[in-house]
Amino acid sequence: MKCPVYTLILALLIFGCAKSPEQEAIEILKKSIEAHGGQEKWESVSKLEFQKWAQLLDENANIESESDQHQEFRLKPSFEGRITWEKDSLTHVSSFDGRNMFYRIGDNEIKNEGFLAQKKNDMDAAFYVVAQPWKLLTDPGATFSFLGKVPFNETQEVLSIQVNYGPDDDVWWYYFDPETFLMVGNEVQLDDHRSMIVNGAPEYVDGFVFHGIRESFRVDQNSRKLYLRARYRYSDYSLSY
Repeated sequence: MKCPVYTLILALLIFGCAKSPEQEAIEILKKSIEAHGGQEKWESVSKLEFQKWAQLLDENANIESESDQHQEFRLKPSFEGRITWEKDSLTHVSSFDGRNMFYRIGDNEIKNEGFLAQKKNDMDAAFYVVAQPWKLLTDPGATFSFLGKVPFNETQEVLSIQVNYGPDDDVWWYYFDPETFLMVGNEVQLDDHRSMIVNGAPEYVDGFVFHGIRESFRVDQNSRKLYLRARYRYSDYSLSY
């Protein structure tokens, strides 16, 4: 007659100790952050700079554009950024001084507020990419959910985490190697399309594992690749503490 009581108590203990999908996602993120160099070490960085080469392609594999940017970000005491590149023999400089956004083409300064707001969004997006996975756990409003193991890139089974920033924002998925916890790629659902980014060979710099080679694919709602949309190469990292 006592068995059902003990069974109930045991069930309550088991399910009471079970981790929620959010807790599991956060644990995986913490392991990934450690694998990429550690949170404490990341927080000691005051400035990060590197080269980012990008090539955009259309669905017929024709090259639409190509760029080679020098990107630098100051992380403390406040966030600042500067992105520099050449286009049509003119130097483009997009910069944020911690309060205001600026943009110059050659000797001409662009002061249109809407244009500068878009460039600030572009700069935030550029930092968001290079600051993965460290930034994920500190983004305000982000909620996480562990989705289990899923197939990825036709050859791997990876740990999948969904990241939501609110009902009106993009939805992100991040994928991690189940043994090393290194980030192997991510996926994002935008308003008009869905993209999957696959990480290739990384860059190892001063104990950190940063992005190196990456490819971005347009995919359908079932994550099936449609065509290669972009190639990226991150290199020449430099860190200040």
